[in-house]
Amino acid sequence: MLQDIRLAIIVNPDLPPGHLANTIAAVSIGMGAAMPALGARQLTDRRQATIDISANRPVPVLQANSRTIGALLAKALPRQDGRVIVAFPSFARALHSYADYEATFPERDLGEESIDGLGLVGESRWIKSLTGSLKLLR
Repeated sequence: MLQDIRLAIIVNPDLPPGHLANTIAAVSIGMGAAMPALGARQLTDRRQATIDISANRPVPVLQANSRTIGALLAKALPRQDGRVIVAFPSFARALHSYADYEATFPERDLGEESIDGLGLVGESRWIKSLTGSLKLLR
């Protein structure tokens, strides 16, 4: 199944650079945690220096405004087996501990929230149907 897997990260390009980098990093961690086969490997060079790999396939970072990202999230849901959906809602940035985020989350409606970033992992056809018209972040 991993042979036909594609990834995409979609972020709001209007975020300040630090928030943009943080959103991409947080979404990436969520994607890797949800599907460890994307990078749970090590490689060793000829001098026996061993590293953990970053990813075993391309990770395009695409751009869209928060409204478009929210619409993509709505289309991607409900979550199905073999698919990973990682959302970074804007309200998360105002919370300074994961415990606060976890406690607040059930009171929220993602359909009404501004979404700064979205990570998707799934079969190529599904990812392309959601992201095919988006441009790379530049």
